[in-house]
Amino acid sequence: MEFWVLLENENESSMEIKIRKKPFFWHNFGVLSIFCCLNFRGFPVWLKYVPGISFRTNNGPFKAAMQKFTTKIVNMMKAERLYESQGGPIILSQIENEYGPMERELGAPGRAYTKWAAKMALDLGTGVPWVMCKQDDAPDPIINTCNGFYCDNFSPNKAYKPKMWTEAWTGWFTEFGGPVPYRPAEDLAFSVAKFIQKGGSFINYYMYHGGTNFGRTAGGPFIATSYDYDAPLDEYGLLRQPKWGHLKDLHRAIKLCEPALVSGDPTVTPLGNYQEAHVFNSKSGACAAFLANYNQHSFAKVSFRNMHYNLPPWSISILPDCKNTVYNTARIGAQSAQMKMTPVSRGFSWQSYNEQTASYEDNSFTAAGLLEQINTTRDMTDYLWYSTDVKIDPREGFLRGGKWPVLTVYSAGHALHVFINGQLSGTTYGSLENPKLTFSQGVNLRVGVNKISLLSISNVGPHFETWNAGVLGPVSLSGLNKGKWDLTWQKWSYKVGLKGEALSLHSLSGSTSVEWVEGSSISQRQPLTWYKTTFNAPGGNDPLALDMNTMSKGQVWINGQSIGRYWNQYKASGNCGACNYAGWFNEKKCLSKCGEASQRWYHVPRSWLRPTGNLLVIFEEWGGNPNGIFLAKRELASVCADIYEWQPTLMNWQMQASGKVNRPLRPKAHLSCAPGQKISSIKFASFGTPQGICGSFREGSCHAHHSYDVFEKYCIGQQSCAVPVTPEIFGGDPCPNVMKKLSAEVICG
Repeated sequence: MEFWVLLENENESSMEIKIRKKPFFWHNFGVLSIFCCLNFRGFPVWLKYVPGISFRTNNGPFKAAMQKFTTKIVNMMKAERLYESQGGPIILSQIENEYGPMERELGAPGRAYTKWAAKMALDLGTGVPWVMCKQDDAPDPIINTCNGFYCDNFSPNKAYKPKMWTEAWTGWFTEFGGPVPYRPAEDLAFSVAKFIQKGGSFINYYMYHGGTNFGRTAGGPFIATSYDYDAPLDEYGLLRQPKWGHLKDLHRAIKLCEPALVSGDPTVTPLGNYQEAHVFNSKSGACAAFLANYNQHSFAKVSFRNMHYNLPPWSISILPDCKNTVYNTARIGAQSAQMKMTPVSRGFSWQSYNEQTASYEDNSFTAAGLLEQINTTRDMTDYLWYSTDVKIDPREGFLRGGKWPVLTVYSAGHALHVFINGQLSGTTYGSLENPKLTFSQGVNLRVGVNKISLLSISNVGPHFETWNAGVLGPVSLSGLNKGKWDLTWQKWSYKVGLKGEALSLHSLSGSTSVEWVEGSSISQRQPLTWYKTTFNAPGGNDPLALDMNTMSKGQVWINGQSIGRYWNQYKASGNCGACNYAGWFNEKKCLSKCGEASQRWYHVPRSWLRPTGNLLVIFEEWGGNPNGIFLAKRELASVCADIYEWQPTLMNWQMQASGKVNRPLRPKAHLSCAPGQKISSIKFASFGTPQGICGSFREGSCHAHHSYDVFEKYCIGQQSCAVPVTPEIFGGDPCPNVMKKLSAEVICG
């Protein structure tokens, strides 16, 4: 089978190549657009209401809608001549996404759907290959591919198909109430090198550039607005160091091995109990080797082709000439970075407007019993009011000093605010692992008619076509003279959304439709409150974010555009201890932000701003302090180097390969601030045996006392600098016969 691909890399212009059996793809991967982790997983809500529909199975109505949509997208691409077969940049297409597990669950209808989807896609005639990820039985000629943290053990279902990794997971998503996952650069590089050494042909990072789920697009009830994903380029478009630099060095090293890699399968040779060599040879004499140490705890000294190599735990060394190491996955030569949020606009002058609790007269309707939320709102809003009346007899025992009656509500929403006679009585919420919730608290009822209003907040993720949301009941009152009072099937009044939503208070035009209270009269910690202010755009081009740390739960808009949902009241719980890069990674292994808000900062695109008079509107459900909100720019605070004295580098190998030097070269510590910044001070510098990581370095038992002096000389006042990792420059060897390294942190300003 033959494939036409478009090869692009940072050093060469685009070129068209024809490769048989095993295509090899390099640096600029962005070939797949996979819609994942969006609201309803990207399906439009109206699809749920198509008569007779059943999602993602051998179902006529669903297949008709899917074919219509897919055909429209393909025709749009063809009209712009974007496919490689038309001379464009699209080299690959995907149909369905991670359907294999669902197919196994469905059985025969799932298998029939897979075959139909494959044929439907092929019949569209794009002229480029189609893939199905996580689909072991992908029908020919569809290529089955792997998604995951590791894909080295994956094999395509036919020998002539390339070994492709369509989602190399760089991290994991953030959930409200959960700690923020991150993946060490060393382990990500290890997984990629391991895939390549076992014949991998293609890698697409998911995500390479983090993003933001603006508006109401987050893919489930507890998925945060941020979709940063610990990606090499962060949510704000800035380099995440050292991950970005370490991966760049990895792919440069792999590129050096290309002549041997494309020649065929490697020869595998054991080098120890947990060590092995994968060697690629070409007919023209090119040779490349990958030396792996799978031991999670110990260094390994291995012998390969009459030479000795020291391999750190859980690492792979790359030898593009089968002799010299140019890269090791556990030895980061790229600089690390510490980012900071610098306030640029604070002390906003706020106005407020109190949202009304539901009333029977205000665009409401009544029904007997409890209605499912998504069927009622049609996803026009996160909010649905459930209201009913309860009449309390003056002879009730609790009125004479007894305990208040207990209101119990079972809900499949993700949060619930309970109001008694217009006053907030309590709030409860679930979690990603258990989205169903129960409210059970004493409520202050009075003699006569009492209004119980339940504000259900819900947005559904996967399986929204079958899962129900909202207050599904039962709802009951206990502790009354007559015992338990079931309210489930009595008359309920419903109101879809908020009054402020109906008035478009978040918009430039709608914000003038009500009387706002001036800042001096604003009541803090007031539930169901709209806040607005105006501000001027700060100068510069640095990415911007809102600090929402003093608010509780709600939504944010700027100039009518939705920044997204915030939920700072929901603090992250979990174990955020130290994380060792070595060993199998999963989304629960390396965590941060325990005890803090899962997301504090909310990305504000500069393209949404005007020079002056920008409208900022917030809807706060629970009660927060808007005076603590400020606008900040995200910028580089400091950069770090942490490099061993004999650490291999690509530059040194290239100099040796060119014949310019005939002896091993010591590396250099390279440090660079952002454009427009200069190195203003040295926070830490030590040549010897320093400990810690960027941001928290400390001296070890061995330390060259001129370390700070050297960095003062080479780096102060420079945008970038390079310091040789050699004892002579630091006044001599501070501890002979000990492997030393250089650690430094410099402040950018």
